[in-house]
Amino acid sequence: MRVSLHYDKGTIIVDGLAHVPYTMLDPKINKYRALAMHYSSIIDYLKASGVEYEDHVLDLIPLKRITSRLRLRDYQSRALKQWINAKMKGCIVLPTGSGKTVIGVKAIESVNLPSLVVVPTLDLMEQWTSSLTSMLSLSEDEIGMIGGGNDRLKAITVITYDSAYIRAPMIGNRFALVVFDEVHHLPAPGYRSIAEFMAAPYRLGLTATIEREDGLHQDIPLLLGAGVVFSVDTKELAERSYLARFTIERRYVRLSEDEMDEYRKNYKLYMEGLNALGIVPGIDGFKRLIMLSNKSKVAREALLARNKALSIALNSSAKIEELREILAEYNGAKMIIFTQHNDLAYSIAREFLIPLITHNTGRDERADILNGFKEGRYRAIVTSKVLDEGIDVPDAEVGVIVSGTGSSREFVQRLGRLLRPKEGNKSALLIEIVSRETREMLMSSKRKRSVRRMGSMKMQDQN
Repeated sequence: MRVSLHYDKGTIIVDGLAHVPYTMLDPKINKYRALAMHYSSIIDYLKASGVEYEDHVLDLIPLKRITSRLRLRDYQSRALKQWINAKMKGCIVLPTGSGKTVIGVKAIESVNLPSLVVVPTLDLMEQWTSSLTSMLSLSEDEIGMIGGGNDRLKAITVITYDSAYIRAPMIGNRFALVVFDEVHHLPAPGYRSIAEFMAAPYRLGLTATIEREDGLHQDIPLLLGAGVVFSVDTKELAERSYLARFTIERRYVRLSEDEMDEYRKNYKLYMEGLNALGIVPGIDGFKRLIMLSNKSKVAREALLARNKALSIALNSSAKIEELREILAEYNGAKMIIFTQHNDLAYSIAREFLIPLITHNTGRDERADILNGFKEGRYRAIVTSKVLDEGIDVPDAEVGVIVSGTGSSREFVQRLGRLLRPKEGNKSALLIEIVSRETREMLMSSKRKRSVRRMGSMKMQDQN
């Protein structure tokens, strides 16, 4: 019996044969159905089994042949070759500033078939569109954009994760290659369906930090068809002058007596709540506490106490004074100041008259601030989490983490903002300000685990 394959709203219908891997019987149509991401595997199975079949799955958007004059660095060439050798599937992990976009564009040229680029932010959508226009033999009108009010589908299209989540069932058979920029977002509940509903046989993930705190990065090989096919660390690229060498320095501050009393009181309430609920401290315990907080007063009060204690440690008045000393010590250096919350960022901006960028900053104002930083009109800017990812940030010499999470991914992203090569082969400096005798010390140690061998690390204790 001849088998026929069809695409239907993010799935593959297998008509004419049972017992095909990855399929399940759909009783509504009495045919077997699989998620579209298994398209290549189903084809491989049919070929290996000697089964004749008709393939009606892909409906590719017509594309003229594209070319570029891109010259890849040696490690970029090795990365692309490894991906091609892995049947054009898998993930490439490179530090921020090492040219992941260039590899993505070259992958599109290598496949030379309709390609979809999925990005987490509107800024990255614009940056990718600009890169594709300048690097490939395509005009801006020939590149599609979907997201942020744009709805233009072309053979080469850039789309946000949010828009792709909605549109994947409708466009999942129109592209041969899908490039997932910042691919660590992909395994998240919801976003993973983008990969599941895409029939594209070729898949490329790009990121500087593949690990996720929830462990879902372990699903990336399933979603991309392969895991990490190439990676290189910051230390190697810095030693070869592709990135700046760097030092990480930790400075301690002490809470005031009133702050410490309040911190200890709230932290005690938090631990008492955990003990009462029989919860062991840690990531899993914290997740359980959050789940219980919807129905348990004890859990809710413990969570509030924990957040209050952490807020005191992260926003200590002593941190402002330490930052004042750092600004004086590195007067004239281009500096980015990072905070965890907007309130502290606003306080720093007011105290030191430093331009501020948050999620509330309009696009034109943000562009003006970043241009001013690039041109030297501003020597320092302060931001919460908005510059961690997805925005092209001008080169800086000094970064100061006034507050942050325990996430190593966040830490690597912030460090990456400093690593562009500098005149005279100068080193970059990332300074953490950490409150003594608080959980922030543990958070600081946790977020640096993945970068301990990436460069020289200087620790400086201060009272």
